[in-house]
Amino acid sequence: MAKIKRVLSTVMYDEEQVDKLKKIFEPADFIHLKVNDREGIAEALKTADVAVLGIDRDERVLNAPNIKWIHYDHAGLNRIAREEVLEKDLIITSSAGRSAPALAEHALYFMLSFTFAFPVFYEAQLKHEYIMDLQFRNSLRCLYGRTAGIIGMGNTGKELALRLKALGMHVLGYQRQVSDVPSGVDKLYFKEAGDSIDDLLKLSDFVVLALPLTNETHHLISERELKIMKSSAYLINMARGAVIDENALIDALNNGEIAGAGLDTFKQEPLPAENPLWVAPNVIITPHITPQVPDRTERSIEIIAENVRRYREDEPMLNMLTKADIYNPS
Repeated sequence: MAKIKRVLSTVMYDEEQVDKLKKIFEPADFIHLKVNDREGIAEALKTADVAVLGIDRDERVLNAPNIKWIHYDHAGLNRIAREEVLEKDLIITSSAGRSAPALAEHALYFMLSFTFAFPVFYEAQLKHEYIMDLQFRNSLRCLYGRTAGIIGMGNTGKELALRLKALGMHVLGYQRQVSDVPSGVDKLYFKEAGDSIDDLLKLSDFVVLALPLTNETHHLISERELKIMKSSAYLINMARGAVIDENALIDALNNGEIAGAGLDTFKQEPLPAENPLWVAPNVIITPHITPQVPDRTERSIEIIAENVRRYREDEPMLNMLTKADIYNPS
C-alpha cells in the first residue's frame, strides 16, 4: 500500500471544500496555499510527495525532490504532456470529466444554433428585418433524424451522445481504443482496430471534436478531412484549437466546402482581432468558455477522492497522463 505523507494544495476552493479535500488525504499533512504564494510553495515542495494544483504552469512542482503524484484540477494536460515529464516517472492526473455535461450542452448549443439559423436570424433582428423567404425557411432541417459524428468518446463524447440520441439523431463515434459501445451511440469506430475517421466524416451532418490534443491529433482535421465532409455539414470544436488546421478551415469555409463551424477553442488564444475566422461565413465563436456545472468542484473532489483510494491501493489511476498523450509540436 502506497503511503501519502505530505500534500501541497493550491486549488481555489472555498473553506468548506478545502476541508473536504483535507479529510480525503488524512492522516497525511495537508498544506493549502494560494497559487501566488511562491515562497510558501517553494518551501512546501521540499517535503511534499503529492500536489493538487489549480494551474499547470509551475515547473518547480515537476522537479520537487519528493513528489510522486501531481493532480491538476482541470481537464487537458497537453501543456505538460512532454517526453521529459514522463521520464520523471511521476503519476500525473487531471479532473477530466468534471464539466462533461456542460461541454456536451455547449456542443449542442452550436448544433442548435446552426439548425435554427441563428446567425441569419440574429443579423436580421439587428436590422429589424422579418425574413419571409419561403425557400430559405423550407431549407431548414431540425436535428431529428440527422447524423452526428463524435470524434473522441471520452467523458464529453459520452454525455453528448446521450443528449443527441434523446433528440432522435443517428450517432456515430470514434475513439482510440476498442471498448464496449457507450449508450446513445449507433456505431463506434476504433483507431486500434484500424478504422479511420473517413466514414464518420462522409456520413455526418455535424462533426464534433471532443478529444485531447496530442501528437496524433494535432491537425487531425485538415484540408483532406474537410474535403471528405459533406458540403452541408458543420464542424464543432470542443477539443483544442490545434486539433484543426485553421488555415485549411478558413479556406473550406470561404470556398463553401462545409456549411459552417462552431468554435470554442483556437490555436492562439485570445483569438487575434485580425484572424480571418472572425469574418468567415457561418461561423459561431465562443471565447473558450463553457458555463460551469453547479457542482463542478464537488465533482473534482470525487475524482480526487477516488484517485487517493487507487493510489493507496496501487490501482490504475483515473485520468492519468500516458505516452499516448504526449504533445510536442515542432
